[in-house]
Amino acid sequence: MTVDMQLSVVIPACNEAHCVGPLAREIRAALAGRGPFEIIVVDDGSTDGTSEAVTSVRDSGVPEIRLLRHSRRVGQSAAVLTGVRAARAPWIATLDGDGQNDPVDIVTLLDALAAQRDPQLKLVMGQRIVRKDAWLRRIASRIANGVRARMLRDGAPDTGCGLKLMHRETFLELPHFNHMHRFLPALFRSAGANVISTAVNHRARTHGTSKYGVWDRLWVGVVDLFGVRWLIARTPPPIQIVEQ
Repeated sequence: MTVDMQLSVVIPACNEAHCVGPLAREIRAALAGRGPFEIIVVDDGSTDGTSEAVTSVRDSGVPEIRLLRHSRRVGQSAAVLTGVRAARAPWIATLDGDGQNDPVDIVTLLDALAAQRDPQLKLVMGQRIVRKDAWLRRIASRIANGVRARMLRDGAPDTGCGLKLMHRETFLELPHFNHMHRFLPALFRSAGANVISTAVNHRARTHGTSKYGVWDRLWVGVVDLFGVRWLIARTPPPIQIVEQ
């Protein structure tokens, strides 16, 4: 175990055999010279050889990579939780396994965290200013973000962005449920943490297909909103405990 490791990069991946290898190499290049780190790929029940692609890139020059496998597909939130639980560093960077998030922006998030000098800042969100998705997906995302922002008042313009930098201990203290990754800003704020967003790049998908239907994601997200709003309303505000 590396004692001074400060960053674990967690990648949830399902049927991304063509993407995980190049993505891991990009992450290694982006983080070179910034201290020890690890890359944790969580294979969420893939059937296309994703795990084999991860072990291949590890054996061919990316020793920082670790592979965790789910025996069946259980979803992105569960995959992120698996990776965070296994992580060895106090800070977690997440990004999607499809290659649309630019690994260089992990450094962008790290720099944004350092610039704030705020001990209560526990979540830095990426914000995709120029989306490289189909127009229908962009519209659905805009609607979902607008409804979520109005109901939860979380102050986050793009919760669907896979690029995030979060404090591991704070994340593990949150309630965990399916689709929770879409509501992290609201959940972190309800725990008394500060949250900021910063602009990041977004790239077109070059391999594979999205694992979510546009309208399925939209309507499931709206239903989840009511559950998250109920949960936050019943979460007592954080308190400070002083031993005397």
